[in-house]
Amino acid sequence: MSKETGKIGWGILGAGGISSAFAKDLKLVERAELIAVGARDAAKAEAFAKQYGAARSYGSYEEFLRDPDVDAVYIGTLHPWHEQQAIACLEAGKAVLCEKPFTMNAAEASNVVRVAREKKVFAMEAMWTRFLPPIVQVREWLKQGLIGEVQLLKADFGFDVGWKPEGRLLNKELGGGALLDAGVYPVSFASMIFGEQPIKVMSSAAIGETGVDERFSLLLEYSGGRTAALNGAVRLNMQKDAYIYGTKGHIHVPDFLFGRSAHLHVNGEEPQHVSDDRTFAGYKHEAQEVTDCLLSGRLESEIMPLDETVRIMETLDQARAPWGLVYPSEQ
Repeated sequence: MSKETGKIGWGILGAGGISSAFAKDLKLVERAELIAVGARDAAKAEAFAKQYGAARSYGSYEEFLRDPDVDAVYIGTLHPWHEQQAIACLEAGKAVLCEKPFTMNAAEASNVVRVAREKKVFAMEAMWTRFLPPIVQVREWLKQGLIGEVQLLKADFGFDVGWKPEGRLLNKELGGGALLDAGVYPVSFASMIFGEQPIKVMSSAAIGETGVDERFSLLLEYSGGRTAALNGAVRLNMQKDAYIYGTKGHIHVPDFLFGRSAHLHVNGEEPQHVSDDRTFAGYKHEAQEVTDCLLSGRLESEIMPLDETVRIMETLDQARAPWGLVYPSEQ
């Protein structure tokens, strides 16, 4: 934390699209400032720094991690690099907010968590949806028991990236495929809703020409016979809604990933609605959580704890095991 400003100094690893969206929102975070940007391409890092007002840019990650004014790092790079980069940040004493999926698999996630705890440095998965105001309201409705006992969740997230075999989403070497990129959202949402991981995972996937899953369907069974039906795709446009069904009503979250509204339907009562008319993307909220945790000396977020992140990765591992989908970085 800067002694002069009392702010948390942020650094961003990666100068791609998701990092740009995060950098825009970071300007709205209280007691946070963007200090540095690191990328493999020095010119790209410099241009990014100028665009978003970072004081410094680095063309190597090693230089970036030596910057003494960087307290927290947002990792917005490709999936296969997350484990190595997160560990490097933690070992350098930098707090980590790592873009989803946290890592490629549960074993890698466990490694990151182990280092974070050994070094006593903050780390969190950047599951931004959890921190959006309508989703916070959904958790409150569930906590109050307004729809009774949750029995079933239906959540879908799919889009059509088109036929781009060289692009990240269809490239096996870059961790492409629907489950890791799109599927982590409904699986994490199910974890949030049920507060536990499934006791049984059933799945089906369409493996495309490039060897990655282009779409998938999951049926997760929880204790007491409760279920979650989840679908995702990168070559198929889908409705992106979530429906939470309980014994006394249901909650509908349109476009749940972006969490701009939520609708409570309790049997026999007038529906309740909440909306978020934000004019920014929404990454502000997760960045504020990290900033607040660091300022208060916490090493984990209660909303997105590390153990849950590892368990979610375990569920994803179980889902793709029957498909025989193994990434090059795992071999």
